[in-house]
Amino acid sequence: MRLARRRFLHLAAGAAAARVAASPAWAQAYPVQPVRFVVGFPAGAGADIAARMMGQRLSAQLGQPFFIENRPGAGGNIGAEMVARAAPDGYTLLLVNSSNAINASLYPDLKFNLIRDIAPVAGLFRGPFVMVVNAAFPAKDVPAFIAYAKANPGRINMASAGIGTAPHLAGELFKLTSGVDMVHVPYRGVGPALADLVAGRVQMMFASMLSALASIKDGRLRALAVTSASRWAALPDLPAVGEFLPGYEASAWFVVGAPRATPGGIVDRLNAEINSGLADPAMQARIAALGDTVLIGSSADMARLIADDTAKWSKVVAAAHIKAE
Repeated sequence: MRLARRRFLHLAAGAAAARVAASPAWAQAYPVQPVRFVVGFPAGAGADIAARMMGQRLSAQLGQPFFIENRPGAGGNIGAEMVARAAPDGYTLLLVNSSNAINASLYPDLKFNLIRDIAPVAGLFRGPFVMVVNAAFPAKDVPAFIAYAKANPGRINMASAGIGTAPHLAGELFKLTSGVDMVHVPYRGVGPALADLVAGRVQMMFASMLSALASIKDGRLRALAVTSASRWAALPDLPAVGEFLPGYEASAWFVVGAPRATPGGIVDRLNAEINSGLADPAMQARIAALGDTVLIGSSADMARLIADDTAKWSKVVAAAHIKAE
C-alpha cells in the first residue's frame, strides 16, 4: 500500500507538471457542452446531495449544465468504473467519496484502480460520524462505554448501514483501537439501523451527523463522541473519540474526480471554480446544515487525502477480516 500511495502522489505531481504547459485560452473555453457528473449511489444519498449542490453551483458559474447521473451499485464501484473508462475530456466527472478509498482493499477484483485511473480535481466537503448509543444504555461517555464493553465482551451489538460502509469501518477502527469486542450487525441502509437502535434492538452505532442529529436532540439517542480529529461545530460540547483514544479519526469526505488523462488546464479550471463556490458563505451555511464543513484545497491536496485514507482503511479491512457482501 505504501507503493500505491507513492504511485498516486507521483501521478499527481506529473499531472501538476503537465498543467504548467496547458493552454490558458483552451482551458478558459471549457466547458462548451453539458458535463455529466456521475454518482455511484442512489438519489438522496449523501454523495448525491454533495454532487447536486456543487453541480447547481457549477452550472451557474460556468454556463453549462452539470447534470447528475446516478449509477448505484457495488458500494459505488459501478459509477467509479464507468468514469475510469470514460473519455478524459472534462465532460465526465465522478463524485469520489470515502467509500471508494475503502473499496480499493475491500473488493480484490475491481476492474479499475482508483489511484491509477481517477485524477482528483477538488474537494467538496467532509464531516465526522457520531458515536451514538440507545438512550437506555448505561454508559454516558466513551471511557465508561469502553469499560462496559470490556466487562461484557461480545454483548454489545454495533449496527451499521452495511458491511464495508464508512460507518462500519469507523466502528471497526474503534474496536481495534480500544480493544473492545462488539458484534457487528449490518443493515441495508442507515434508516433501518437507526430505527433498531432507537428501539433498543441494537446498542450502538457510528452514524452520519445528518442522520442522527434529530434523534440526539430529541433524546431518543445519546451521543458519546464525534469521530473527527477534534470537536465539531455542530455539537461543540461533544468530545472527539481521539480525546480518549489518541490518533483515532474517521470521517466521510466528498471529492470531485475525473478520468486520469483529463487535461491539466481543465482540472485547474474546475478546481478554481469549485473552490470559489465553496468560499461562498451561503454555500458554507448549506453545508454546515448537513453537519459538514467545506473541503477546500488543490488537486494535489485531494490526492494526498485519498492516498492516505486508502492506506489507512486497507489496514482496518485486513485486521478486521472484512469481506464484501
